[in-house]
Amino acid sequence: MKPLCIIAGAMEPEWVPMPGPGDLLIAADGGLAHLSRRGLTPHLVVGDFDSLGWTPEGDNVLRHPAEKDDTDTMLAVRTGLERGHRDFLLLGCSGGRPDHAYANWQTLRFLAERDAAGWLLGQGMAATVIRNGRLDFAPGHKGVVSVFCPGDRAAGVDLAGLHYPLRDAALSGGFPLGVSNQFTGEAASVSVREGFLLVMWELPQGTLPEQLR
Repeated sequence: MKPLCIIAGAMEPEWVPMPGPGDLLIAADGGLAHLSRRGLTPHLVVGDFDSLGWTPEGDNVLRHPAEKDDTDTMLAVRTGLERGHRDFLLLGCSGGRPDHAYANWQTLRFLAERDAAGWLLGQGMAATVIRNGRLDFAPGHKGVVSVFCPGDRAAGVDLAGLHYPLRDAALSGGFPLGVSNQFTGEAASVSVREGFLLVMWELPQGTLPEQLR
């Protein structure tokens, strides 16, 4: 499995995988409390610590001012990129305030723009953003999969092996054409020739996306 940068956010994550060799575990602000309850010690702690309610100390603590442009999750992502990671697992980042949830979806695009991959898990769903590329699903998947354009336009969109297929379609940021599609149990794929796609699909709790296994 690829080395992961695992980021625990301010919301209570449903689960946190045990970091393996080469993985980097980062607590983003309040994520430190969630990791501590699970007996996990992060390699780094990042944030302004308004959610945590107190300021931790130690050589692994990277404190930032409360008035800043980046969210704490974005700070953790930038830190992981600086340390050479290309695959990011975001946990505890999908619930709570809708504006923060949207900010974290934008963070997925931020990673795709830098040829990295972000995988946000929570509430029984997985989400990622692909750029000028393709996401494959092995046979056996069930449930809902939705595809959105997180920008002005995505051209050359193909949805194969799904209940509602598309071929060389164009999606826009102003109409949710790709919402609530369905896996059929067959091998499936989502691809875009030019642009970005935000892909969300049902994933059982405690399961990593197959692309990371």
